Amino acid sequence: MSSWDKLFTYETLVHAVAGSVGSMTAMTLFYPLDTVRCRLQLEDKREAKDTLTMLKDLIREEGVSSLYRGLHPVLVSLSASGFVYFYSFHGLRAVFSDKNGGHSAFKDLSLGVLAGTINVLLTTPAWVVTTKMKMQGIKNNDDQENEKEHPKFEGILDGLMKISRQEGISTLWSGTIPSLVLVSNPALQFMVYESLKRRTIEFLGQENVSSGIIFMLGAISKSIATIVTYPLQVVQSKSRFGSEDVKNKRILEIFQEILKRDGVQRGRYRGLESKLLQTVLTTAMMYLTYEKIVAFIFALLLTGRTGAKKVH
Repeated sequence: MSSWDKLFTYETLVHAVAGSVGSMTAMTLFYPLDTVRCRLQLEDKREAKDTLTMLKDLIREEGVSSLYRGLHPVLVSLSASGFVYFYSFHGLRAVFSDKNGGHSAFKDLSLGVLAGTINVLLTTPAWVVTTKMKMQGIKNNDDQENEKEHPKFEGILDGLMKISRQEGISTLWSGTIPSLVLVSNPALQFMVYESLKRRTIEFLGQENVSSGIIFMLGAISKSIATIVTYPLQVVQSKSRFGSEDVKNKRILEIFQEILKRDGVQRGRYRGLESKLLQTVLTTAMMYLTYEKIVAFIFALLLTGRTGAKKVH
């Protein structure tokens, strides 16, 4: 088997399916937090409040169903995104592993960035439609214009066709540049996590670290990565939604517009609290589900195979 043939293996497919299911499971559980985060990032008229107050306001104003608006297209997009990312990462990891199957931290970091780039280029159109569908009913400065510029879509495919016909195919890749830059988020998370883990092992004087500590280190590293890259996430959401104040503008211009309107602190980190809650909890649940699925499938179907891969 040549190196590139390792891209098309049963093991890689298992990782891709498990990553896809894990992503959907975690998002379903914590979706209301993501709704709050999107509303705060995109609604000009919405006063920034704490997450619990925002949840109560949305329920009072629009009903409980508003917390789950757009869940179906989000799950469709997320399933595709999770599949592409995990397939790309584990497939490339198999291709570029050394003769003994070993991996270096730097190599994993580089492959993670490459997998993230592939994922962004392939799935951005679905996320553009998803963002528009999720934010139907948004409170912006000109409600009539908002309805005109953002018509309702019946689904992902309907949205792809309408946007292509009305706004041009290139619109489907709105927000691609900030998304590509945001590939740095998991890369930064990985570096912070490994550094904290090494220091913890040195401090405790033992190689085996408890699950509770590992979870805490993962939460800290994800929080740091989110805080550092969050301003770009706000720009990404604005670009994907396609409101009039950001159309045909570059990343720096959109960023300057947000700062000019909302101020430095409010503009850059609007919705950060709900984003931190959502991303830390979702990431933890996603990996937990992913690992359990991979372990179950390998144990069920690969038992007895010589050299079957052991999943931790």
